[in-house]
Amino acid sequence: QMQLVESGGGSVASGGTLTLSCTASDGFASTHSMGWFRQRTGKNREGVANIYTDTLRAHYSKFATGRFTISLDSAKNTLSLQMNNLTPEDTAMYYCAVGVPGSDYVDGDRIPYWGKGTLVTVSS
Repeated sequence: QMQLVESGGGSVASGGTLTLSCTASDGFASTHSMGWFRQRTGKNREGVANIYTDTLRAHYSKFATGRFTISLDSAKNTLSLQMNNLTPEDTAMYYCAVGVPGSDYVDGDRIPYWGKGTLVTVSS
């Protein structure tokens, strides 16, 4: 059972930057894809960004486009999410996930592996 551990969450002022990291117990080399989700208080889980291991092609949600960057360092077995120009609306628990073919990175369906999350709080 793959275990994912997120880090890098914290509190930041509006306009600030945070970089989240995720490590996998088995490494990412043999995975199909991975990504980040978030869940804001009172809201459904939503996809933030995802990346495919073979092509390193990345996809971003509308709110993440232009502000967030997902990257994979295979040598360090680390998946990162750099988040720039944060706003209070980005306050959420952020989760790392590893998917398989058919996984849905919009709402998280059919994704077998999840981290426990790291909290991001953005103050105005």
